[in-house]
Amino acid sequence: MDRQLVLNGNPMEEIVGFARAVRVGPYISVGGTAPVGADGKTVGIGDPAAQAERCIEIIADALKRAGSGLEDVVRTRILLTRIDDWKAVIDVRARYFRAIKPVDTIMQVSRFVNPEWLVEFEADAVISGQR
Repeated sequence: MDRQLVLNGNPMEEIVGFARAVRVGPYISVGGTAPVGADGKTVGIGDPAAQAERCIEIIADALKRAGSGLEDVVRTRILLTRIDDWKAVIDVRARYFRAIKPVDTIMQVSRFVNPEWLVEFEADAVISGQR
């Protein structure tokens, strides 16, 4: 099967060797997605809902470039530095995934590389049908 890399121009892609997403056949994995704007700065500092929104926007773009979309997501993972933010974040997730109902994991981590980040998302998708 062919392996398609979805890159988004992050300088670390070449330095450490990672892709925003990887598609192999109908399977797409989107790695830890932080709330970073096009300018490279953190979006929604101090606001977990705004950060969750940005993470999902980035994931949607990566899936689109891989020939998929949010409707193909089968799993999300939400990583939080403050577990008490779960409700604000899950309310954002629900706007995108309520009807799709992918499985989900929510967990607390001690910190991210950037201390401004309160949340990261991961997603896995399986493309159904022909595209």
